[in-house]
Amino acid sequence: MQTPITEEILARYSQGNASGTEAAAVREWLTNAATQAQALEWMRRQWDGLTTAPAPAGHPDEPNYEAMLSSLHQRLDFGQPRLLVPQPSPLWRRWAAAAAVAGTVAGSGWLLYSQRTAAPVEAATNYGQTQTIRLPDGSEVILNGHSKLRYATQWAADKPREVWLDGEGYFSVQHQPNHQRFVVHTQAGFSVEVLGTKFTVNRRRDQARVVLLSGKVRVNFDNPAVADVIMKPGELVETRDAQPAAVVHKTVRTAPYAAWKDARLVLDETTIAEMATRLQDTYGIEVVVESPELNQRKVTGTIAVRDLDVLLLALEEAFHLKATRAGNRLTLSDQTASHPTNPSK
Repeated sequence: MQTPITEEILARYSQGNASGTEAAAVREWLTNAATQAQALEWMRRQWDGLTTAPAPAGHPDEPNYEAMLSSLHQRLDFGQPRLLVPQPSPLWRRWAAAAAVAGTVAGSGWLLYSQRTAAPVEAATNYGQTQTIRLPDGSEVILNGHSKLRYATQWAADKPREVWLDGEGYFSVQHQPNHQRFVVHTQAGFSVEVLGTKFTVNRRRDQARVVLLSGKVRVNFDNPAVADVIMKPGELVETRDAQPAAVVHKTVRTAPYAAWKDARLVLDETTIAEMATRLQDTYGIEVVVESPELNQRKVTGTIAVRDLDVLLLALEEAFHLKATRAGNRLTLSDQTASHPTNPSK
């Protein structure tokens, strides 16, 4: 019979007082994606309890997140968790092991974010909105529509500058005299590490993409079987959830991937299907393309983006489309097909 996990059992496990059966059940429970929200809440409470108690000799003031993240990337053996800090207490070792298990499932950076920043800042945009954010080091981030960015109010000089992105963002990173790293965490199984550069990160639906405009970045994959990628300007790295190990790394024209920050839509041999997906992700509308043939039509051009209605008028005129909007549903049809010529006259 499976042992039901309660907060008390999790507390006993972190204190080293759980039975063998309970410990095994806790580790299995932590790897279940459906229990992640509850697991994180209980672990937050336990960590709060740790921080109110006097730290034993050799015990750090807070978790060694760098070591934990490194271990997560190597996929810890959860049966015998490694010592992540010198001379840790049993309580800390078991708490770290529990956090590592949950972090591997939920995305290591996102779990560590929730524990690392006591007073984080969260910026968010609505559909069709962009927002410019000035970070504590002077770096700049422009969020595209329906996106979120989380970061600390200040960064220690001896630790990486870290942000957590959900959606799409353009980054202009300031290089620091001490070569302090800047890391963008995503929920796509990778992070982006830079020193000073300009790039975009996009995490939408079942795929994620990094496009480098200038400078140099390293894409660090959580999966140790996937080699990290060092990118050059004008390159793209793309992954899909269905095939996380099938990494696309190629040279591209960068304009279509970053033009949104300047309120422009740049299409470069872009299919109508791809354009429809962009409209859905940015404006939160349902886009229906009338025919499979129209879905595959490719369009090229640059359109100013002020608001959705103006954008749709521009699309109709530039690409001979008919855009019919009813509430939150947009239907794209072939304008030429709806007005055929009559050669009999």
